[in-house]
Amino acid sequence: MQKGLSLLVLMILISYQNTFSQYHTDKKLENKLHALIDSFHGTAGIYVRNLKTGKEVAINADTIFPTASIVKLPILIGIFNKIEEGEFTYHQPMLYRDSMAHGGSGLMQYFKDSSKTDLSNVITLMITHSDNTAAIWCEKLAGGGLTINEWLTEHGFQSTRLNSRTPGRKNNYDEYGWGQTTPREMADLLVMIRQGKAVTPAASERMYRILTHVYWDDYALSKIPPYVQVASKQGMVDASRSEAVLVNAPHGDYVFYIATKNNVDIKWEPGNEAWQLARKVSALIWNYFEPHSGWKPADRVEKFWY
Repeated sequence: MQKGLSLLVLMILISYQNTFSQYHTDKKLENKLHALIDSFHGTAGIYVRNLKTGKEVAINADTIFPTASIVKLPILIGIFNKIEEGEFTYHQPMLYRDSMAHGGSGLMQYFKDSSKTDLSNVITLMITHSDNTAAIWCEKLAGGGLTINEWLTEHGFQSTRLNSRTPGRKNNYDEYGWGQTTPREMADLLVMIRQGKAVTPAASERMYRILTHVYWDDYALSKIPPYVQVASKQGMVDASRSEAVLVNAPHGDYVFYIATKNNVDIKWEPGNEAWQLARKVSALIWNYFEPHSGWKPADRVEKFWY
């Protein structure tokens, strides 16, 4: 009995070790990123993985950060799960009522009462324009935070959760707002979609297409050539600004998640420290993985930023 128990423990330890050793740290890139992140006035975390080589960098990658609007990624998965279960169709007719309007980012809050639309438009606005009204609508249709969080738990996400309008998560909401995640987990979620493993291959393909048409490209995306496909989602509140980015780069896909919280600089101007950090991190990673691309942002492109 003792021998059998010892063998079982050994097998568990080996499995545990393999789980966390499947990727190897890119020390050179890690040192370069530390040079940027360590001087940030607030708390910053980053997770980077080259999907071709399997090398990664993890700096505060398992620290929990607010998601802000990046919580719309789990909501996206939640609503596609309902579509694949047959509760809705992708182009199902929907009727907007002005009582549903929610402030913040997005266009739907300006729709006229009783405007006719369809579910595909609601979903697309939620992601491409980070539409809050559309997101809360999709969250409700997806079954709410409890249902979405259950999916996340079942698929191994331990820290990524919806908090707002979710029973039992008031304390989490008070600390993190609408949602919470870690840089590693949200990067993994984006990779899951890229690899066709989120809900179904067909759902993943449609979700990925939507994520490659994001309007908010003034931050990390501004340091990636405009002719390179990128799937992304941004989340921003005063003291927390984060981005999830997966780049279909010429020499292999890579993913990164840059997260910040407790930010000293809370200005809503292009020079905000967190936004500048995101641009520097993105530029560094692009040039690290694509050192011979020769691309640089056009002169005076900043006048088109936020």
